[in-house]
Amino acid sequence: MMNNFFYVFSGKKIKRYFFIVAAALLAAGVVYMESDHITVFSESSPSAVYSVSTEKKVIALTFDISWGDKRAEPILKLLKDKGVQKATFFLSSPWSQTHPEIVKDIQTQGFEIGSHGHKYENYSQLSEEEIANQLKSAHTILTNLTGETPKLLRLPNGDFDKRVLRIADGMGYKVIQWDTDSQDYMNKGAEAIVNRVVSKAHPGDIVLLHASDIAKYTEEALPAIIDELRAKGYEFVTVSDLLDQANTKGTEVNDEAWIRREFETAAGFGL
Repeated sequence: MMNNFFYVFSGKKIKRYFFIVAAALLAAGVVYMESDHITVFSESSPSAVYSVSTEKKVIALTFDISWGDKRAEPILKLLKDKGVQKATFFLSSPWSQTHPEIVKDIQTQGFEIGSHGHKYENYSQLSEEEIANQLKSAHTILTNLTGETPKLLRLPNGDFDKRVLRIADGMGYKVIQWDTDSQDYMNKGAEAIVNRVVSKAHPGDIVLLHASDIAKYTEEALPAIIDELRAKGYEFVTVSDLLDQANTKGTEVNDEAWIRREFETAAGFGL
């Protein structure tokens, strides 16, 4: 007698198996790409900082600004009103040239300024000469505007490859990414931003926020983010403060977390 075997899978199990296979394929792809495109897993090469390892409840709020006239000043006022004395702003040089008074306000409030590059494009798609020219242009403009030499760099779209890291390192820059993406640029509302940041925050975290006009709800979300993180015992510091007080070697990128984050983003989860 022939036995018939029936395998019944629930929707959840199928989805789980699909995720496992997809994650494995992504991990394999990361290993493959690392040979000529990604070096963030290498401790011997220049790398990007996503967070730092520390037991202290310190966290860095970071704000990218690349364009717009509406969001930056209200966010600066809100930070002042809430008594937040430390944060890091990554400024694109063309925006900084057209908004020198806001750049000065950022400095006056004591916030840290890093480079967000010159043209807003994916630098991994540029030649090495173009990469260097973009970084040098931004460096010169920001130095002239602020009177200080920027030491931190966040690439447009967070995009880089080993060449970008090497060139940035040669110019004295530390490339700064993030471990918690607020996804404020998706404009899903203030509550979604607050929930995402507060739920993912951890000691030594670097939080990505925007003060560009693309992010419509950041200002509305910030008071609750600040209050809820303070209620959890967090102190707000600059990215440089994090780097100074924590040993980042070996913790600049967590392989598993990076793979999971990239997979979730690609698959559209957690958005």
